[in-house]
Amino acid sequence: MLLAHGVGTRGDLPVPVELAATAAGAVLVGTFVALGLLWRSPRLRGGEAGRPVPAPVARLVGSPVLRGVLRGLVLVAAVLVVVVGFAGPAQTPRNLAPWVFYVTFWVGLVPASLLLGPVWRVLNPLRSVHAGLAAVARIDPEQGVRDLPARVGLWPAAVSLAAFAWLELVSPEPADPRVVAGVLVGYALVHVGAALVFGRRWFAHGDGFEVWSTLLGSLAPIGRRDDGTLVWRNPADGLDAVRGRPGLVAVVLVLVGSTAFDGLSRSSLWADNAPRGPLAATLGLVVVTGVVTGLYLLGTWRPDPVRRAEPVRLPTAFAHTIVPIAAGYAVAHYFSLFLFDGQLPFVLASDPFGTGADLLGTAGRAVDYTLVGTVTIAAVQVGAIVVGHVLAAVCAHDRAVQLFPPAIAVRIQYPLLAAMVVLTCGAVALVLAP
Repeated sequence: MLLAHGVGTRGDLPVPVELAATAAGAVLVGTFVALGLLWRSPRLRGGEAGRPVPAPVARLVGSPVLRGVLRGLVLVAAVLVVVVGFAGPAQTPRNLAPWVFYVTFWVGLVPASLLLGPVWRVLNPLRSVHAGLAAVARIDPEQGVRDLPARVGLWPAAVSLAAFAWLELVSPEPADPRVVAGVLVGYALVHVGAALVFGRRWFAHGDGFEVWSTLLGSLAPIGRRDDGTLVWRNPADGLDAVRGRPGLVAVVLVLVGSTAFDGLSRSSLWADNAPRGPLAATLGLVVVTGVVTGLYLLGTWRPDPVRRAEPVRLPTAFAHTIVPIAAGYAVAHYFSLFLFDGQLPFVLASDPFGTGADLLGTAGRAVDYTLVGTVTIAAVQVGAIVVGHVLAAVCAHDRAVQLFPPAIAVRIQYPLLAAMVVLTCGAVALVLAP
């Protein structure tokens, strides 16, 4: 059983896959044409945009007590998951740990962050562990014992996410409860240890899950302006506020590439032609991620056409526009998994150690597969991919007109548009093909 390895194919869309992919590409091209004609100057305000939320809401969200309680509860839950992973039933279908890790946490992090902002930065239990250990060791929790070079950027997070992708999509037993528990302990040791050295800022650079949640949170309808005020905002403004840093391109392309390989590896094309085993899967993951990376770099890698003292590095300048594409892919691939398998943690939590207990009164319940139909699932999958790419096109165009005169701004996007069309059509084909 390969838990969390995609959501299952949907070959019963009421239109052919080829037509759905073509229509998705046409929508993206039409959006680009409309933007070129109607959007001649920058409209996104980034970190300056937003309407303040009511003061009581702002006080509640910013309450240190509330944050401390929530982080404490998540730490207790994380410890319980690890204990159950090691000491609970050995069979994946009966053990709570894999379902919480892959479904409740990994998949649930996407809608939670898209709706509420960078929730994992608030709830991350590793921050609590680090704070406690730093106090015991008398280490400055903010600065650690060494500076973190600026050139490090988000590269450690890209490595963390690539390692997780390999675990989820390639490793022979990703859902084995003992493997899950061991991975969680190892991940905590690595990142808490790094935070003791470099300070708590490490988590914003190295913890792949926190970085992913923060990027997704830039699309949330609620966020903070540059002055710290909690505001309601246009998600495109939040995305425009994402700062280009070393490693940002790597993070978003690892996310898109690994999700694309997830779709490919579930298809009959892969099943009928690819050799079995982790070596072939590892090669496939690397190749697909490389293809996605190549498409993006071909769309953005060129000299800055405007003479200036410090030329703009286009791959970094447009990297934030890949975030909604990654978010759309994640929603498309994991929507049905979250609805259906997301019910299992509540069932298994009633009897976490397999002793026959029924603590919550849910033990033995079956998954309700009637929540949504296959046509609805397919529609959500296609819609998520198209909306993600359209939002990416909007933000890319606005960034272009920020950086270049109107004529150059439109022309410089042609290669990027071509790359997005290929990604859109390919993603729709992979997520819907049998």
